Amino acid sequence: MIPIRYNVRSLFVRRATTIATALGVALVVFVLGASLMLSAGVKKTLGSSGSDDVAIVLRKGSDAELGSGIEDPQVSLIKGVIGVAHDPAGKELGTGECVVVTASEKVGAEGVSNLLLRGIPDNGFSFRKHAKIVAGREAKPGTDEAVIGARIRGRFKGIDLGESFTIKKNRAVKIVGVFEDDGSSYESEVWADLDTVRTSFGRNGVSSVRVRLESPTKFDAFKTTIESDKRLGLQALRETEYYEKQSEGTSLFIGVMGTLVSVFFSIGAMTGAMITMYGAVASRIREIGILRAMGFSRISILTSFMLESVFLTMLGGGIGLLACLAMGSVRFSMLNFATWSEMVFTFDPTPKVLGFAFSFAVGMGLFGGFLPAIRAARTSPLAAMRGA
Repeated sequence: MIPIRYNVRSLFVRRATTIATALGVALVVFVLGASLMLSAGVKKTLGSSGSDDVAIVLRKGSDAELGSGIEDPQVSLIKGVIGVAHDPAGKELGTGECVVVTASEKVGAEGVSNLLLRGIPDNGFSFRKHAKIVAGREAKPGTDEAVIGARIRGRFKGIDLGESFTIKKNRAVKIVGVFEDDGSSYESEVWADLDTVRTSFGRNGVSSVRVRLESPTKFDAFKTTIESDKRLGLQALRETEYYEKQSEGTSLFIGVMGTLVSVFFSIGAMTGAMITMYGAVASRIREIGILRAMGFSRISILTSFMLESVFLTMLGGGIGLLACLAMGSVRFSMLNFATWSEMVFTFDPTPKVLGFAFSFAVGMGLFGGFLPAIRAARTSPLAAMRGA
């Protein structure tokens, strides 16, 4: 077996081509890794919005809260189903909410984008265990006050503590607080009083009803009770299942687009690696002849040049991964395809994503170095010694 230091020395000798090829591979790994990290961030953001012991009820046939409608009398019926948990005072733990989308101007950019506005009742905050005010205070019920998620703070005009923005023509709300919810999708929403939202948009009833169950095992019985009454025309889902479905479209789009771009880039990177290795074979033809004369087999020559190609792409892969990790602190906003509203996501550098991106770099080294390695292995010792 040819010593590995022989291949490492070769890469250092050809610094210019090594650096150029490695940077090409790094770009591919960065694009692929960043897109997969963003896709994972979408799933994490929406996934952290749900809880196993919470059920969400929508109008049957609705894919999201935005397209659902439930009449007020049905809210009490839903919260009264057996299996719904109660607070110490004996009141059902449930909340009916109205969800709408309003257009708002973005800060630092021309044009407008959709912003999700959620109308919540008095117990909207207490129902969500992890939602907490981090600046200002909660909005007073029955007033034109609102609170905003931490992730959209300052991203839209009027969306900051102490400012006001128009939710509908001639109807503005004042921002009195900023809240966090463990990085969930709620942090990309504006919460206002339920009646304020309904009267502003001429809505009757609510978009959805959430109830906290006595335990996650009570869901099946709750679902059967809700959906067995055909007169209600409602459907029940676990909140975790609901948000998992909400993330599918956006995460799939990001993942597919990132992969397609990476594949096209990888063709260029593999071509660069192949050219580099062909150049290495041509410039070291005498060395190859000497190695053959010393008794190294064709398999040893093939393996050595394949390893050199893999080392080259591993170097680029490492650089690309470092660039990906730097994206971990970046926040990226885009439309959520389920609600068609602006949502802020983070890049989630999971071990699975990083491992796949690095494996992709190794694969480029194997494919890019295969043909040059075969050429090196087939070199005739006698012809090589003569400088052929």
